[in-house]
Amino acid sequence: MTRLSRIRDQRPIPPSRRPDPGTPAGSRRPDLGMYRDRVPEPAGRHQAFADFVREALTDARTLRGWNGSEVARRTGISRQTINRWLRSEWTSDPEPARVVAFCEALGITPTHAFCILGWDRSAPPRPAPSSPPPMDPDVEALLRRLVDPSVPEAEKYHMRETIRYLAYRPNPSESGTQQRRVG
Repeated sequence: MTRLSRIRDQRPIPPSRRPDPGTPAGSRRPDLGMYRDRVPEPAGRHQAFADFVREALTDARTLRGWNGSEVARRTGISRQTINRWLRSEWTSDPEPARVVAFCEALGITPTHAFCILGWDRSAPPRPAPSSPPPMDPDVEALLRRLVDPSVPEAEKYHMRETIRYLAYRPNPSESGTQQRRVG
């Protein structure tokens, strides 16, 4: 019986590919030449995108009152994918269409995400967040109650369900029914 060797090729390594003997094994990296300063390291790029997603989700929670499920529903991206982005656990780049959908649903320009991912080098950095647009006082009161820890969860549930019903009910003119006038 023939024994197979794990070493396939025993030719010497050419001098141009030999590592520097003074460099520790864990710190050896291929020479990136002129792209060294321009292309972010994969781990740094992953973390930068995770920070971008985390900031966008924080803004969605504070400014819009959306939770993770609502963001997933509005963006069309699964919660698992968003959580993978948050944990920097993706091996290949996110699909551009998903990044665009995520950004547009949250009111962010996709060019900033593309810049973080290294796809668009001409994009300007994200501007500092401006003050949110003026909000109806009743909506502000609802949002305050939804994040207030002293409000019972049952009451928060009913508030969310009522808001959801009102937000997605058909418009009376579209459904063909006449709205009944009171008074």
